Amino acid sequence: MKVRFLAPVAIFAAACLTVSCKNTSTVPNTLSEKESAEGWKLLFDGQSMDQWHVYNKGTIPSTWQVKNGELHCDPESTNLRADLVTNEEFENYDLKFEWKLAEGGNSGVFINVDEQDSIPTTWYSGPEYQLLQDAHPDFDVPLKRPGCLYNFTPQKNFVKTKPKGEWNESRIVQKDGNITFYLNGTVTAEMDLKSKQWQRLVKTSSFKDAPAFGKKTKGKIALQDWAHGASFRNLKIKTL
Repeated sequence: MKVRFLAPVAIFAAACLTVSCKNTSTVPNTLSEKESAEGWKLLFDGQSMDQWHVYNKGTIPSTWQVKNGELHCDPESTNLRADLVTNEEFENYDLKFEWKLAEGGNSGVFINVDEQDSIPTTWYSGPEYQLLQDAHPDFDVPLKRPGCLYNFTPQKNFVKTKPKGEWNESRIVQKDGNITFYLNGTVTAEMDLKSKQWQRLVKTSSFKDAPAFGKKTKGKIALQDWAHGASFRNLKIKTL
C-alpha cells in the first residue's frame, strides 16, 4: 500500500483557506468571526439605513437608497438632495469603508459632524475625507485629490483611485483628536485637530467663516451628496 503525503505547500494552503474562512468575510456588509471578536460593528447591513438619517431632517425620503447591497446616492432621484449622517456620535475609532463613484464623480466623508439646527450643513462643522474619481477636473488640484484632508493638505503619498466600477478601500482612524486617512492601504493624510497648526490652517481657509468648523474631536460621520452617483458598502467601525 502506498502512503501519500501532502506537500508542505499544500498543507499550508489548506490551513490558510481554513483560517481565511473563519477570519475574513467575503460577503459584503458582514463581519468575520475575527472582526466580531475584535469589536468591529457594521454601520450598514446592506439592507436598511436604520443607522443613518438625513442631516437635520431625520428619516425623510432623499436621494439616498439601498440598492443591490449598496448605500447609494442616486443623482437622478427627484427626492431631497442632502447629506446622510449616522445616528450615533463617535470619538476614538477606526472606520473602514468601500466606495465607488460614477465617471468624474465627487463626494466625501465628513467626521466630527455637529448636527444642530443652527449649523446648516455637515461641512460647516466636519472636516472631509475627499472622495474623487480620477477623471474629475479637481484631481489636478493637490488639495482636492482622493484621500486628502480636503482643502487643507495634499496627499501625503500619491495614490490614484481604482478603475471605474471597482471598489476603493478607505480607512479613517481618530484617536484623541489625531486623525489618519488611508486610501487603498496607503496613508494619505495626518493631522492633530487639537494643534495650533490646525487652528492656523482653518483661520486662513475657505472655512474661516464657519464658526463651528473643525472645533470638535467627537461627532457624527456623514456621507456627501454632491450631485454625482456615489455608492458605499462594508462600512465598519471599531471603538479605540
